[in-house]
Amino acid sequence: MGYASLSSGVIARIMHGEDVSKPVLQILAIKKINSNADSERYRILISDGKYFNSYAMLASQLNEMQHKGQLDEFTIVQLDKYVTSMVGKDGAGKRVLIISELTVLNAGAEVKVKIGEPVTYENASKQDMAPKAAPPQAATAVKKEPAFKNNNNNNNNISMNASINSGMTHPISSLSPYQNKWVIKARVTSKTAVRTWSNPRGEGKLFSMDLMDESGEIRATAFKEQCDKFFDLIQVDSVYFFSKCQLKPANKQFSQLNNPYEMTFTGETVVQLCEDPDDGAIPDIKYNLVPISEVAGMENKAAVDTIGICKEVGELQSFVSRTTNKEFKKRELTLVDMSSSAINLTLWGDDAVNFDGHVQPVILVKGTRINEFNGGKSLSLGGGSIMKINPDIPEAHKLRGWFDNGGGDNIANMVSARTGGGSYSTDWMTLKDIQIRNLGCGDKPDYFQCKAVVNVVKQENSYYRACPQTDCNKKVVDEGNEQYRCERCNALYPNFKYRLLVNMSIGDWTSNRWVTCFSEIGEQLLGHTSQEVGEALENDAAKAEKIFSSLNFTSHIFKLRCKNEVYGDMTRNKLTVQSVGPINHKEYNKYLLKELQELTGIGSATN
Repeated sequence: MGYASLSSGVIARIMHGEDVSKPVLQILAIKKINSNADSERYRILISDGKYFNSYAMLASQLNEMQHKGQLDEFTIVQLDKYVTSMVGKDGAGKRVLIISELTVLNAGAEVKVKIGEPVTYENASKQDMAPKAAPPQAATAVKKEPAFKNNNNNNNNISMNASINSGMTHPISSLSPYQNKWVIKARVTSKTAVRTWSNPRGEGKLFSMDLMDESGEIRATAFKEQCDKFFDLIQVDSVYFFSKCQLKPANKQFSQLNNPYEMTFTGETVVQLCEDPDDGAIPDIKYNLVPISEVAGMENKAAVDTIGICKEVGELQSFVSRTTNKEFKKRELTLVDMSSSAINLTLWGDDAVNFDGHVQPVILVKGTRINEFNGGKSLSLGGGSIMKINPDIPEAHKLRGWFDNGGGDNIANMVSARTGGGSYSTDWMTLKDIQIRNLGCGDKPDYFQCKAVVNVVKQENSYYRACPQTDCNKKVVDEGNEQYRCERCNALYPNFKYRLLVNMSIGDWTSNRWVTCFSEIGEQLLGHTSQEVGEALENDAAKAEKIFSSLNFTSHIFKLRCKNEVYGDMTRNKLTVQSVGPINHKEYNKYLLKELQELTGIGSATN
């Protein structure tokens, strides 16, 4: 029985940089190796009949084929997708062929013999390594890709360009701090705004971006001069070649990407636009679009992808931070979608200033954060989020047609609507009811409202010193030299802001429970700002006592979030105040009359 012909001589060409489309090769041996305790990888000896390569590896997604016995000795395969990568310190090691997709053409049991008498590809002649010339009629002009590089580093850039043009790029997953001669080809999936910092050691600016190729993702950050140089040049969703960046262990407080390393731009960093990225090797950005109606049931601070029509555009607002005296600009948009729901989206900085919503565009957001306040949910476009206006995708076209035909005229569900002041849209319960009904035991939190009186408010641990940045509430670390470090922002500040974390006991006629209030609710109940409360607790005990004691024995309508949370090996049922308001006695009496009506079976009741 005949079998597929091998692509004679291609291994030498592949290992010297030529991109050979779907070569046919033979597996001569396969061996399991363990580069680390948690990774199963296979090294193979592969031949084209003329040359062999003993430095070839299977990508982990192909392990299942080996487990099923599909890659035995003498098997003939077609390489559908592969890359070459330099393994070894400073690029002085071996170049490895990494196979990510292949097709079995003939099983080893069918072939049974080694084809040809191959020798190592390193013995290949220059003629064998030269790419095959294309027919004259197929010749095309070579387009030189523009490079963004330093003028004082021409020799390095020429060398780098030669490596790029030869196709010798490395997968992101192969990068480590132990090599520096590498080039990656990656898509920019997100880019932050420029952030600035200032402290006694100096001042500066930075921006970060997330990069993706078929092997994985990595975070890259540009500081100071590199920030100025590359920020406007690098655009989200474009594909670039990157080289000469410094690699270091990733700081997981700022990046949740599945990569142990992150990149920092240096004075030698080269970024080159890939003008023809549509070769299928770099995945497109994926969106997990969620209907706006479902955002209402998602957790506070969760990241979400969604798409909607910008139905309303708020005015540009400017305000000055009380803690940093820095001016901020924001703008609120109202998005609607086919779930007949609406939600507010907050834009910041240049996004807010430059936004033009007069044409009511389709807006897609990726990785935007959910904020919850007074029972309502809204979205905020923060660092690392992506916003696309009128994206060319089916979901956007469908949404456009729905809205243009009057779909946005009857929006019933306002996800961002606040329910402060005792909204009667939430179930009424007593504090005993939540125990009887086992509220908070499910995957999602439960919400209810009740009328209760404040029994006692704890002053201890009722505040903390937080990062002064508007979009960060992380507790700062006192460095002892009038400097405060925020681990989340990875920055030192000469100041901080106070945040409230008030615990108090409330009670109704059935039971008492401890509840937690965060800054906004705490300020509302105490009648003072977080700054005033924090300063009183630290400097004026008598004033602090007066502030806290004034809340005792006051009655309110509380809307509460109920969820079981695990602390160590213990599970506790935690109540968090979502909103609080005065008692509307007329409305509350209507509720009581309705309850009496249901309990007694009386058909009607009057005020």
